[in-house]
Amino acid sequence: MFTTFIAQPIFNLLVFIYAILPGHNFGVAIVIFTIIVRLALWPLVKKQLHQTKLMRKMQPELKRIKKEAKGDRRKESELTMELYRERGINPFGSIGILLLQLPILIALYSGLNRIVQDPNQLVTFAYPFLQNLSWMQHLASNIHAFDSTFLGIVELTKPALSQAGVYWPAMTIVLASVVVQYYQGKQLLPQDKDARKLRVILKEAGEGKQADQSEINAAIGRSTRYLLPAMIFLFTVHLASALSLYWLVGGIVAFIQQSIVLREDEEELEALAAEPSKDTSKIPEAEIVSESPKKKKTKTTSKKAKRKRRK
Repeated sequence: MFTTFIAQPIFNLLVFIYAILPGHNFGVAIVIFTIIVRLALWPLVKKQLHQTKLMRKMQPELKRIKKEAKGDRRKESELTMELYRERGINPFGSIGILLLQLPILIALYSGLNRIVQDPNQLVTFAYPFLQNLSWMQHLASNIHAFDSTFLGIVELTKPALSQAGVYWPAMTIVLASVVVQYYQGKQLLPQDKDARKLRVILKEAGEGKQADQSEINAAIGRSTRYLLPAMIFLFTVHLASALSLYWLVGGIVAFIQQSIVLREDEEELEALAAEPSKDTSKIPEAEIVSESPKKKKTKTTSKKAKRKRRK
């Protein structure tokens, strides 16, 4: 089911882009494919980043709750969750994008693995209507025409690190994707000047001082900006560099998307999440109420004028 409903459609989207692309460069096709995927995730990304920005703005209130709780963790947790509900924030909202990207990544790896093992899979695993395209028919008769490089510089079927040693063009892509992932994660973290490092907190806890759970959680969250890039390096360094190229381009696009949303005005972001407010000027009753004093004044003035005339 995963192959039929997820892996094959994603693979065929990549093949379609490659088949209609002028020059038929596989690396450029991966770049375009990645941009399309990231743009398709844009509504979810924007919603997630809206909540991230609100979380940043809530830092002073979370500190106030911490002081009010006076060490009562249950009370602090209840007040924090109440604040989240009041602001309409889901603390686990950011997991949605990761859960959506994971099947795409696995499907892409599955498709690339097919091509690495047998380039003919590029044609045989494609849908019949794609096999009828002129370039696909050309590949079916001459699979050596398949260009598996990125602009002729990086061989995308080769890993950055193998038994043959280090393949530096691919290693450059892997390292670049790690750097981009680090800054992408750092961009989303709440800025707290008073934040302490995890090792300092644990050291004090070892000396007998009671550690604050919320402070520990925040410190662990900050540590993940190093953990995720390290995991990406270990995961991609032994795989075909096409996967590293996907991760690099996806990270760059995500960083740009985050920069755009996080720079937007907070009121505009809140307006996107909230229901549109009613415009009272368009309500007939409002016009009657607003005009009634004028009408009263006019009637009173006209009565006085008539009395003067009679006199």
